[in-house]
Amino acid sequence: MKSHQYIEGHKHGFGISPYLQELMVYAGHLDSYCKSEEILEKFTFVHVNPSQVYRVTDSVSESLKDEDLQMERTLAPLSKEDILYVEIDGSMIQTRKTDEPWKEVKLGRLFRNVDCLNPNSDVSYLLSSQYVGHFGGSTDFCKKLGGVIDAYGDLKDRLVFINDGATWIREWITDNYPFAGSVLDFYHAMGYLYEFADKAFLDIDEKKTWCDVQKDLLLASEVETVLDNIRSTTAKDEVKKKIINYYQNNKKRMKYKQYRNIGCGIIGSGAIESDHRTVIQKK
Repeated sequence: MKSHQYIEGHKHGFGISPYLQELMVYAGHLDSYCKSEEILEKFTFVHVNPSQVYRVTDSVSESLKDEDLQMERTLAPLSKEDILYVEIDGSMIQTRKTDEPWKEVKLGRLFRNVDCLNPNSDVSYLLSSQYVGHFGGSTDFCKKLGGVIDAYGDLKDRLVFINDGATWIREWITDNYPFAGSVLDFYHAMGYLYEFADKAFLDIDEKKTWCDVQKDLLLASEVETVLDNIRSTTAKDEVKKKIINYYQNNKKRMKYKQYRNIGCGIIGSGAIESDHRTVIQKK
């Protein structure tokens, strides 16, 4: 595990070795601070108070507010054949402000295709990745994330974004990375389909059969056919409107057959979805 540059070789007034500080921060982000105490004692035979884990972890967290550090590339360089994937999502967390009790944390995750094992399976795994997070507006977040992406040079079509189709993400990618691949997360696309089918079909077997057919069509990049099939159902127009608008707005980003044949072939944003729990909501 590579040392964080803030920790490496420095005690920062804690009276704790840099290596133990590194372990404390690592354990601190894995679970609650009380659980971190148990993990550290189990593996190092050193008892560390949970409040001390918090103070060290918080100190490193404060150091990450430095914009230059946020924009530093940490992944290995890309070869001429490698593809850089960027997944983006947001998660709401509770704040202490009475006028704004909930606020979104925006998070990006970058990884190379060669670091993705068993893609599009239930046991997929990333060997290495980098996070870029921001508690605030999209402009500052995009500046941070863009700084890391740009550190790889002009990747053009060797840069692939995967996200849920939010307007601000879609427009930022179009304006700043016009040659990049931009994929609508397949599971969001299917989520809209299942939500529509729940309202359009009363018979469970008929609904399942219809959804299975549409799923195969989406994987074959036959979005227009799926839209026609949605329109031909007996569902009310107001029920159809939501999914039709969503698919039409993201139609250019639903070329799943094409994207499954480049890089590691992923079309889902599972790597960032899980980070709601493991990165943002853990504390």
